[in-house]
Amino acid sequence: MQYAPTDGVPMMNRYNPDINHRRSIRLQGYDYAEAGAYFVTVCTYNREFLFGEITNGEMRLNEIGQVVIEEWLRTADVRKNIELDAFVVMPNHFHGIVVITGNGRGVLQYAPTANQPSLRSPSQTIGAIVRGFKSITTKRINIIRNTLGVPVWQRNYYEHIIRTEDESNLLREYIVNNPAQWELDEENPDRVEQHGVGARRAVPLRM
Repeated sequence: MQYAPTDGVPMMNRYNPDINHRRSIRLQGYDYAEAGAYFVTVCTYNREFLFGEITNGEMRLNEIGQVVIEEWLRTADVRKNIELDAFVVMPNHFHGIVVITGNGRGVLQYAPTANQPSLRSPSQTIGAIVRGFKSITTKRINIIRNTLGVPVWQRNYYEHIIRTEDESNLLREYIVNNPAQWELDEENPDRVEQHGVGARRAVPLRM
């Protein structure tokens, strides 16, 4: 895996991506355990700035932001048919690309016997991946803050199925450049509104 460092913290940059932003586009009848690449966005509760700050176009992670990085990287260790692509931690949200390399419905770890029930690996649907990530980061962050039971993330999340290499390249570029374009990001309450021909986009094109 290749890493692009940001302020001394590795930011993963690797496989294929795609993007949608600020709305869920879950496809009716689509199996989100299917092999493929997915772009996900998770926002903090009430869009609170928890993970650090943007300084001179770079994300400066605090201790809590470091937890988010650590647990996202650990996702691929826990779920063996998962690969991680580009991701970025922003002050109040997280973008990441997840690649499911095989069917993610959970597989038998060993054959069942009369005395030993069958065990299944953790569910590896996109929903399960995000829920697990949110759960473990919330626990660790609340220990650091001494705020047992306080929400860290919004209840929902946003995802987009990545379908083409062009989408992958667009999303990867967006993720890598997200800190530098923070002034235009719709999650930034102080964002600069730009209009007219040639105005830069704060968010990716809707696919």
